Amino acid sequence: MDAGSPFSAAFVSLAIPASTALAIVFATFLWYRVSLVKVRDDEEGTSESLLEAGTGANETVAAKVADIQDAITDGATGFLATEYKYIFYFMAAFSAVIFVLLGSQDGFKTSYTTDVDGRPKAPGLFVALFSTIAFILGAATSSISGYLGMMIATYANGRTALEARKGVAPAFMTAFRSGAVMGFLLSGLGLLVLFVTVVLMKMFYFKDDWAGLYECITGYGLGGSTIALFGRVGGGIYTKAADVGADLVGKVEKDIPEDDPRNPAVIADNVGDNVGDIAGMGADLFGSFAEATCAALVVSSLSSLGAGRCIDGNCLAGSHNWAAMNYPLMLTACGIVVCFFTTLLATDIAPAKNIAQIEPTLKRQLQVSTALMLLTVLGITFGTLPAKFQLYMPDNSVKTVHNWQMYVSVALGLVSGYLIGHMTEIYTSNTYKPVIDVADSCKTGAATNIIFGLALGYKSCIVPCIALSVTIYFSYAASGMYGIACSALGMLGTLATGLAIDAYGPISDNAGGIAEMAEMGEEIRERTDALDAAGNTTAAVGKGFAIGSAALVSLALFGAYVTRADIDFASASILDKKVFPGLLIGAMLPYWFSAMTMKSVGRAALAMVEEVRRQFNTIPGLMEGTTKPEYKKCIEISTQASLAEMGPPGALVILTPLVMGTLFGVSCLAGVLVGALISGVQLAISASNTGGAWDNAKKYLEAGRTEHARMLGGKGTEAHKAAVIGDTVGDPLKDTSGPSLNILIKLMAVESLVFAPFFATHTREGLIFQFFE
Repeated sequence: MDAGSPFSAAFVSLAIPASTALAIVFATFLWYRVSLVKVRDDEEGTSESLLEAGTGANETVAAKVADIQDAITDGATGFLATEYKYIFYFMAAFSAVIFVLLGSQDGFKTSYTTDVDGRPKAPGLFVALFSTIAFILGAATSSISGYLGMMIATYANGRTALEARKGVAPAFMTAFRSGAVMGFLLSGLGLLVLFVTVVLMKMFYFKDDWAGLYECITGYGLGGSTIALFGRVGGGIYTKAADVGADLVGKVEKDIPEDDPRNPAVIADNVGDNVGDIAGMGADLFGSFAEATCAALVVSSLSSLGAGRCIDGNCLAGSHNWAAMNYPLMLTACGIVVCFFTTLLATDIAPAKNIAQIEPTLKRQLQVSTALMLLTVLGITFGTLPAKFQLYMPDNSVKTVHNWQMYVSVALGLVSGYLIGHMTEIYTSNTYKPVIDVADSCKTGAATNIIFGLALGYKSCIVPCIALSVTIYFSYAASGMYGIACSALGMLGTLATGLAIDAYGPISDNAGGIAEMAEMGEEIRERTDALDAAGNTTAAVGKGFAIGSAALVSLALFGAYVTRADIDFASASILDKKVFPGLLIGAMLPYWFSAMTMKSVGRAALAMVEEVRRQFNTIPGLMEGTTKPEYKKCIEISTQASLAEMGPPGALVILTPLVMGTLFGVSCLAGVLVGALISGVQLAISASNTGGAWDNAKKYLEAGRTEHARMLGGKGTEAHKAAVIGDTVGDPLKDTSGPSLNILIKLMAVESLVFAPFFATHTREGLIFQFFE
């Protein structure tokens, strides 16, 4: 048994891979249950035919559903294949950059040396090699997870639509099980690859040099976030170009329903839900998990749990406690087990049986998983960590941390994550007053709708920022930067459930589109719309979790960067002449980035609108429904536009740390990271919630379930057209710029950490600033 830890090293080494096996096996089982729903007659499936009598139950409808599902699948796989090809070229080039810059920190030495305090220091060549390997593994895991998630989503959308003929319960279970497949696959694969990478690198090279080992592991987080950036930006541009084009021409100009098969952009719109909201979102949350874990491991590796650390000749001895060092991974493993039992609640024990139960069932997933995590983390904390340990604080003082203080940090992350999710729900669900007020403003036109929506988004920042501030203060006071990193992991502790709920939304949205295109009838569309409306809210809640965890992750990575770049307390102060300019530059970056992504959506949408108008004007019989539109033309426009437009925003994020660290030094780069974090979090929250509110205000009018909604007017009225315009303006906010901003702040922080040894060695004062010293 490791000194001071009740759990043995062997137990921890078995528990972590066992939890990943549970996740992967359970995901496979859920996929099997979804596969029992037949789409085509020649598929093996349940003995119950989906062509049974009922609304829309005929062979023609089932054949249409199958064809539409195939078209969406082909479009999504085609786009991802092309996108991943370009990303592969970039990853190859960036891997070379990582290898060269990190290897050059000591002139590509090949043998261990000792630092000024006599401690072993890994040679630059091998730090570069293993960091590059970790980067590639992180990128590959993120890509595979996103691709598998997209495949199960496209596999399930048609099945969800067909199951809706039997009622809300079968459709809900199909959509939710499919989302859970992605949640557990991503959680399991991400944790498994990271743990195996740590074990193999430790076994074959680093041995007891845990500082060098975990420094290299940060490449895993960098790889995951790089894929997430291109996935979110590229997928977001794709889906919103198609969505805006379809809505502006179809709904506003031609007055046809959403997802009407006569609309040329409708297939591209449904493809976009999968490549943006499924693959991109999965890569985003995988990146948060990887970076939070890497930040926690880097900080703890320099504590008494790991290799220890020396500052100015004063050394903090390391115990090389393997069980305690794996505490961050045990938190994720614990979360998988908790989410396993929570998921059974929604799929088997108490599923939604009617429309009114859909949103409460999804909400209960977050409530139950958070409550169970609070209990189980207590046992994990007291079993994995010793009663107390020591670490250096950023001001170079030594702090003694008790295990109960670590529990407080993780619990704060869990509770603040739930609170952020709940407040996101209040500001984006049309069952609460803020969104109803936005819907009510539509009666006087689009302008007042825009004004109310923007005000809602700004106001929605208040509680999340207060919650994050409280979490940061008390976590730091309890256990320093290690506490902040673990509070981020606490917020992500229910990752599998969060991903399941998030993926459920796009699957339901696609199911509604398929039901409309296959002409399955109003009753079926009403059921899928109810599933979709709840999915919109849960997707917004998922974005809230992603943004909140990104703030904590970025701060933890910032702390690790300051430690690794050896920046003293005074040199990181905003009063420093290098830090404050960096702070202003960093605060500007989210606005620059948002401008680029929104303009990219706008340019792509212009091309889409022109193409949709051309088809309506030149194809005889299109409006009458006697001729099929040219769907592939719109898919090609979205694909080409997204691939062309994702480059500049990606370059801005990736090049900024390299340029600032090289030209202006480590202190200025520290200011950039803090500035981007401060403004990026607020901008991301307001953008995501504004867009979500406009979307659900539109759905509130369309559904007409309350007397107030019916009074405002349903589809085709002036109020509805104003709501559509608001929804269209909000699309790039909630699905492109907003979600991408949390990747911006995380990716810049983890990239700075990875390249910190290069900056500290070669450009500490900056190539430009050094002339003014």
